[in-house]
Amino acid sequence: MLLPMAVGGNPSSRPPDGSKRGADLVLMHGKIWTGEPASGPGAKSSPSKIAQAVAIANERILAVGSDAGIQGYLGSNTRVIDLQGRLAVPGMIDSHTHFIIGGFQLLSIDLKDTRSEEEFVRRVGEKAKSLAPGRWMQGGNWDEQSWASAKLPTRQMVDAVTGDHPIFLVRYDEHAALANSLALKLAGVTRDTPDPVGGVIVRDPATREPTGIFKDAAQSLITKAIPPPSEAETIEALRAALAEAARAGLTSVHSITVDANSWNGSFTGEIQLLRRAEMEGWLTCRFYEIVPIVRWEKLLDVGISRNMGDDFIKLGAVKGFADGSLGSATAWMFEPFADEPANRGIPLPLMDPPAKMEALAHGADRANMQICIHAIGDRANAEILDIYEKIGSNSAAHRFRIEHAQHLRPKDFARFGKMGIIASMQPYHAIDDGRWAEKRLGPERVKWSYAWRSMLDAGAPLAFGSDWPVAPLSPILGIYAAVTRATLDGKHPGGWYPEQRLTVEEALRAYTEGSAYAAFQESEKGSIAPGKLGDVVVLSDDLFAIPTAQIKDAHVVMTIVGGKIVYTSD
Repeated sequence: MLLPMAVGGNPSSRPPDGSKRGADLVLMHGKIWTGEPASGPGAKSSPSKIAQAVAIANERILAVGSDAGIQGYLGSNTRVIDLQGRLAVPGMIDSHTHFIIGGFQLLSIDLKDTRSEEEFVRRVGEKAKSLAPGRWMQGGNWDEQSWASAKLPTRQMVDAVTGDHPIFLVRYDEHAALANSLALKLAGVTRDTPDPVGGVIVRDPATREPTGIFKDAAQSLITKAIPPPSEAETIEALRAALAEAARAGLTSVHSITVDANSWNGSFTGEIQLLRRAEMEGWLTCRFYEIVPIVRWEKLLDVGISRNMGDDFIKLGAVKGFADGSLGSATAWMFEPFADEPANRGIPLPLMDPPAKMEALAHGADRANMQICIHAIGDRANAEILDIYEKIGSNSAAHRFRIEHAQHLRPKDFARFGKMGIIASMQPYHAIDDGRWAEKRLGPERVKWSYAWRSMLDAGAPLAFGSDWPVAPLSPILGIYAAVTRATLDGKHPGGWYPEQRLTVEEALRAYTEGSAYAAFQESEKGSIAPGKLGDVVVLSDDLFAIPTAQIKDAHVVMTIVGGKIVYTSD
């Protein structure tokens, strides 16, 4: 429990800058990892400066230093928190979320922890009984790889327990989803419905009837039939997501919006809702909005370009999809999957052919928008690197991003570093997918998967995130994954391909400075330094001192956004 302290201080020690009323908030007696290099400006590889106290006023950091040095910032209105030696770090930043979708997921069925087909069906049936008549069941987050059968579910499995409820339950990676027979009927999908470009309708090999599984672009065949959520439902989802972010110690997120995917969200609707929350005073997290690349001209029409907005909502980044996912066997690879010799994955519609994506990226870049492309397979990554190379020789100035960058050819790491391409990666995926990825990739390609160490060694900027709700939102779990690579099945306690592990400082930096840099915001956030936003997180344990295996058990004690306490665990 963090304790309030009596305020005071020697008036003569106060700085002569008009701050006689004192700071709004002062944290003292802590171990504050500032993220600022201890050896001075430019010493990025040196250990970070450690302080005892920090003072915040008017939403920004006034001073950082020793307890004695901060005494002068105490005033009659100052709230003082005794950290009792606990570790405090810069507000953590998730570089890749689907934030509103995650909020809806919190309010819907979550099947990630089901361990058998029988449990999956039972829980779907229980949820159906709780819904109003005829209401769609959404959510899902299921993973068939956690079942003994490792087989994709089918509509026949759930038809008997879902009654008059159409369902659309998304796989945890969001690249496949299960619909029941009623959903297919409402969407008008039959055995004669062709596979859309960039998508797959999984079919029974004997009858050619749809099994209920829709991959990637094929999901839109069902989502177009789902009624959009009401305003009240969307507000409830945002409030739930904000509470989860505060609990996780996130003070900023990069939120990737959609047009017509899960929850029928729209990027304009999300931005309007965030703005409303900000004006009404309940927006407790900062947002960097990343919208579909196909909409870049709409942003241009209203004068939006890179890094526009205020301290809480920034705009100007766009995203496209090059391929699918490894779990759904739609990641675009140079060679076939080891367990599916006839399958190399698929390019998604914007990459079929790649000239489509290149034209969109050229247009958005000329309009001064940041380009972020989802690429998971080694071919998808290589093709996007080719596109970035064509767009600008000085790629570092553009801060092009590749989202996920999961599976690469060894020679492509150097291309990331040479061009300064930001690798926006999600460490939790490695300890989750590591349970089965080698089966799909084989023993050679898997060595270069989720390869954070190879990225850093090549000089690539590294930004960490979660891909929530695909993976847990918690950056603490992400740091644990990055420094241990201990897979969730317990089979690799020493690390799955341990040569790719990071240090705690490297992982924490990727969740702070790295993610700030990935949004052109390193001058505003990502470290605890005078003038920067007053975003700080206090942790229950010293991540630098405890055994790495215990990091996953640490938790957030306090989350501070702009000098305001938005979460405490007490």
